[in-house]
Amino acid sequence: METVRDLQIDWLKCFVATVDAGSLSAAAAEIHRSQSAVSMQLKKLESAVGHRLLKRDARQLELTHEGQTLLGYARRMLDLQAEAQSALSEDDISGLIRVGVPDDYASKYLTPALKRFAPRHGGVEIQLDCEQSTSLIPRVARGDLDLALVSRDHSRRGTLLFHEPMVWVGSPQFEVWRRDPLPIAVYEEASLGRRSAINSLALQGRPYKIVYNSSNLAGQIAAVESGIAVAVLTQCSVPPHLQLLGTEQGLGPLEPMEVAVYRSQASKGNKAVDSLQRLLVQTLRARG
Repeated sequence: METVRDLQIDWLKCFVATVDAGSLSAAAAEIHRSQSAVSMQLKKLESAVGHRLLKRDARQLELTHEGQTLLGYARRMLDLQAEAQSALSEDDISGLIRVGVPDDYASKYLTPALKRFAPRHGGVEIQLDCEQSTSLIPRVARGDLDLALVSRDHSRRGTLLFHEPMVWVGSPQFEVWRRDPLPIAVYEEASLGRRSAINSLALQGRPYKIVYNSSNLAGQIAAVESGIAVAVLTQCSVPPHLQLLGTEQGLGPLEPMEVAVYRSQASKGNKAVDSLQRLLVQTLRARG
């Protein structure tokens, strides 16, 4: 029988990093290895499993069927290794972690993870800031925040966790979606949600007018509840009394958000931040 070679952790790290980062060069920067070293590790992994795992060309990278199969196992193996390391070495960690999160991801995704983290690490203090991703991303880049859960603005921003659907919402009491032009509520100009809404309407050729601007989730929901406008929200943040809208109401599909955990360079080597980042990846990737 043919002997199957053991799968080395370093090979799997390079594989997962390359998939998440979208390129060899980006993966190399993420795991602090040279691009040639990452390429060599991937070749060793492909040799060990006897299959090609990635299709690469000058513009993009794509998983093969075997690569897609291995990816789930690779993530679980890396998560288990991180969990073992945490159990053996992090009992005494302490310090302050400055965390950022948008309102719509806070209660659904971050709070359950923090509830798991706090009992394990009583010596760690969490300072939490709730802002839009457009505000959090530059703060992490500057080192004002250690870690943030964000809707990423490009494929190399942080570690991808899952895709969050975006949806049109309206109040069934007012049926604002019947108006022409369509009144819409939007976030600030740099918002990905705003861009998604306007692009969708433009593709449909549907006339619209912006009647409400707000930088927070509560403002968007208030605009919809009061019958001023329809809005685009993350699916996780939609209150049950609002109506999801779609083709029946003349509204087209929206691109999902890529939700990622983004970490500052200044926090590298901080054991408390290491631990929380690992927990977020383990907890939130499991839902994707």
